Amino acid sequence: MECKDSLVKNIKIPQPLKKMNEIFQANGYEAYLVGGAVRDMIRGKEASDWDVATNAQPEQVVQIFRKVIPTGIAHGTVTVLFMGHSIEVTTYRTEADYSDGRHPDSVNFAGTIEEDLSRRDFTMNAIAASLEDGHLVDPFVGQEDIKNKTIRTVGNPYDRFNEDGLRPIRAIRFATQLGFSITPETMAAIPASLEKTASISVERFREEFIKILKSPEPSVGLKLLEETGILKLFIPELVACKNVEQADCRGFHQFDVLDHLFYACDGAPAHKELVRLAALLHDIGKPKAKRSGSLPDGRPTITFYNHEKYSEEISQNLMTRLKFSKAETATVCHLVKNHMFHYESNWSDAAVRRFLFRVTPESLEDLFDLRMADVYGMTRSAPVLKEGPWSSNLLELQDRITELSSQQQVLGLKDLAINGKDLMAAGIPAGKQLGTILNQLLDTVLDDPSQNNRQQLLTIATKLAEKYCN
Repeated sequence: MECKDSLVKNIKIPQPLKKMNEIFQANGYEAYLVGGAVRDMIRGKEASDWDVATNAQPEQVVQIFRKVIPTGIAHGTVTVLFMGHSIEVTTYRTEADYSDGRHPDSVNFAGTIEEDLSRRDFTMNAIAASLEDGHLVDPFVGQEDIKNKTIRTVGNPYDRFNEDGLRPIRAIRFATQLGFSITPETMAAIPASLEKTASISVERFREEFIKILKSPEPSVGLKLLEETGILKLFIPELVACKNVEQADCRGFHQFDVLDHLFYACDGAPAHKELVRLAALLHDIGKPKAKRSGSLPDGRPTITFYNHEKYSEEISQNLMTRLKFSKAETATVCHLVKNHMFHYESNWSDAAVRRFLFRVTPESLEDLFDLRMADVYGMTRSAPVLKEGPWSSNLLELQDRITELSSQQQVLGLKDLAINGKDLMAAGIPAGKQLGTILNQLLDTVLDDPSQNNRQQLLTIATKLAEKYCN
């Protein structure tokens, strides 16, 4: 049900939650749907991730439901497996200080849903819906803020942010995801709470950061992170790109490096979070690589030679620090390392095969997406397919790769007619030299695919072994 001219009084409760409520009521308890699901349903959106608040204590919830996981029982929370859903159920509670910036130092169970809502972060998240009839409880007029697309804290923003240092980042994430604005009072409290925000774990920051990257326009949230000082806490390497100018007489760029990275992130596919991350990081090494130069006619230029190598190193370090997985880090760093390819129509087939071997076929689509995002970030406008040098060159390269692949051309070591076992059987010892010989054979075949037959490659390998193994 949408929130339009007037505020709604009820929302439609999903059938599984109604069934759950029957069990609560049969045992003398009440229960409410709370949090983001209520907010989204008021906005007319579907919500399948349900959080329930109840006056039943955790031990009592365990007794009345068959399948319960004690996921956070110390803080009053369990997960109930019910009718095919995992539903987080939390006892009404009030909380004391958060000395670690995350967990309350003590948890006291509350008697009413209104008391429970008073501890929540933002007014739009402090609305409850009765599981019995969908009646809304909205003590902080959160519906008004939803209607006005406004984010404000429940009570004093400085107090809320100093209870949990993640809340300022969540405010920015919600603003980015939902297209809402943060009230001036709430925004002003974010820089004043940086000490508490700095105390949160990198895992908690990373989770919110990725949600920002997956938003419709991540640059909105990235700019807010930078303006409030949060970005400097967790990714200072990006802040170092601010005011690093790259526009010169050649007209490639309109923005400094930081804004270019923000807008390139916007230009990457929203469903590919790692490509968006690669777009955000692909030029992060430019401050280190920046040099002044000039054209033959004397006009000044700005160059960033080898910036992709610096960008890869920096990306590796910061992703490791933020505890991304090794696979995620490898994927992003591979894209960053290889984003500076310059295809031209005069490339030979051998050059195309070498390019494909270097970038790997499985990363090719992502690399092309990154390249188009890079172009978008130069002017904040999408390149027109089949028009202009950037997109037309990429399309031509894609066509050539498709053609070579259809001819079953050799594109990697796995495609060679022989392997390491064959070489060892021919008397070439295992070791570093064997790997060198295999790569030399691949180099030969990339130049001339007709050489890819077993006997010919063994003949070449024997000659190479005389050079490397004696």
